[in-house]
Amino acid sequence: MRRSFFSGWFHSRDKPRNSVGGGWRFLFGGTTSGKAVNERTAMQTSAVYACVRILSESIAGLPLHVYRYKADGSKERTADHPLQRLLHDEPNREMTSFVFRETLMAHLLLWGNAYAQIIRDGRGYPVSLYPLLPDRMAVDRDPNGELVYTYQSDKGQVKLRRESVLHIPGLGFDGLIGYSPIAMAKNAVGLALATEDYGAAFFANGANPGGVLEHPGVIKPEQVERLRESWQSQFGGANAHKVAVLEDGLKFHQMSIPPEQAQFLETRKFQINEIARIFRVPPHMVGDLEKSSFSNIEQQSLEFVKYTLGPWVIRWEQSLTQALLLPGEKAAFSIRFNLDGLLRGDYQSRMQGYSVGIQNGFYSVNDVRALEDMNLLTEAEGGNAHVLNGNMVKLADVGAAYKLKETEDTM
Repeated sequence: MRRSFFSGWFHSRDKPRNSVGGGWRFLFGGTTSGKAVNERTAMQTSAVYACVRILSESIAGLPLHVYRYKADGSKERTADHPLQRLLHDEPNREMTSFVFRETLMAHLLLWGNAYAQIIRDGRGYPVSLYPLLPDRMAVDRDPNGELVYTYQSDKGQVKLRRESVLHIPGLGFDGLIGYSPIAMAKNAVGLALATEDYGAAFFANGANPGGVLEHPGVIKPEQVERLRESWQSQFGGANAHKVAVLEDGLKFHQMSIPPEQAQFLETRKFQINEIARIFRVPPHMVGDLEKSSFSNIEQQSLEFVKYTLGPWVIRWEQSLTQALLLPGEKAAFSIRFNLDGLLRGDYQSRMQGYSVGIQNGFYSVNDVRALEDMNLLTEAEGGNAHVLNGNMVKLADVGAAYKLKETEDTM
């Protein structure tokens, strides 16, 4: 009886919802600028496309490996785990790992959720991963409180259990599903679309503002229409820069506000920064170099890795670990991205850092060569030796000399 009571309470309270307030109309609908914003129209904005592409390609290009925990608490990369080929090489016969991760990251950025169907073998190990479109997925709970994923395929609805779905949620309100950054910031994206349309229409008319033709006399309505059409055909569009000859006392009065007074260019530039702010992408990475210089671009790039890619990487790692590793493996294995390549500075800074690491014993020569993607030295060449500054002796030799000195002092 107690279990039934709590199950019902849990079901009604925590049922996932794919909407906020007005439902899908709120998420993808009209904006204050009058432009309808959805995941596809948003991608027609250059700033949105650039941000989604940068983040998707960055996540897709990171090395992704399965690691085994060792007895001493450290971890080592393993190539014999079934997930290694799936994550690093090809998740299915149709996609490479790069394309798969790029696709899911784009879904995550546009819809706020990324889904993939997990195909398992008889032992329960994943053998294939196939992306699922987020706008066709609904998340619900069964009477027992277990998550159920309902996918609307071309052949009808398919219900998938939790163990058959890799789900990476973005920022949300219930911890189960995420909400689209595009939908939550649709007014900013809508304004960007509106300014682009305004600019396109303005330059389609030869960058000439509209105006009023003034006639000194009284003309009939049909004459007004003919005069308007005649003027438009002769001096509109591609003919906008032709010289106009006015007859019968006609006068032309400019009526609309010039773009510089409406701060058209400034508005467009601000919207680029606004959209970059939504995705937490440094402006220089989407082509805005106004506040960037050689002295701060490298620092901004490192901050992009730590504060933008870092949280996304954690979402991916924890979701992959939760969905793909078997319950008995989670204490022995982990799935990790490698960010070392992106966190490296320029060549001179790297060499100075490596030099400090080698001279103080926490880097070996082979550690450095591995980071720089160089062939490793052999044991005879001292590639794995850890040395200290001064005489550059091995740590083991320093320890032996110290013990010998202690023995001599006690004799």
